[in-house]
Amino acid sequence: MEELLQTARLRPGDLVVVGCSSSEIVGEIIGTHSDPDAAGQVLAGILPPLQAGGLYLAAQCCEHLNRALIVEEAAALRYGLQIVNAVPQKKAGGSFATAAWHAFRQPVAVEAVQARAGLDIGGTLIGMHLAPVAVPVRLKVSRIGNAILLAARSRPKYIGGERAVYDDRLR
Repeated sequence: MEELLQTARLRPGDLVVVGCSSSEIVGEIIGTHSDPDAAGQVLAGILPPLQAGGLYLAAQCCEHLNRALIVEEAAALRYGLQIVNAVPQKKAGGSFATAAWHAFRQPVAVEAVQARAGLDIGGTLIGMHLAPVAVPVRLKVSRIGNAILLAARSRPKYIGGERAVYDDRLR
């Protein structure tokens, strides 16, 4: 997470989405062996750098909750996110989202976000929750346990044509 944060050029208050298959971390097929201990360890590593940067975590649920996200209520209110009624569990939402629910001060579930950066641990398909334009970030660490680790940040869209000039700070 720290390496992604160094690359992503985030501002306090930005959303960072994380999808995490604890099954993949422990060497099983996604959705088959949800592991609360593995999920809790990942959350313990991810949450402190986000909080230190004043950033909000959006913890993606599994497909059984339609990949809804668990966020702090303050983030939902700040971004006008549609709150939905679901409480993640080990087998419906997944261990990572459940761990986030229990760690947050005032957790709520929302249907969608447009996060400025994200981590996909174990092929959880976070792309639907990244703001356009998603840019891959190559990290030194490529696995957490047995799960593949992918990262992305977003940047503003380039508009204009051959005469357009772009702001290098936003690339």
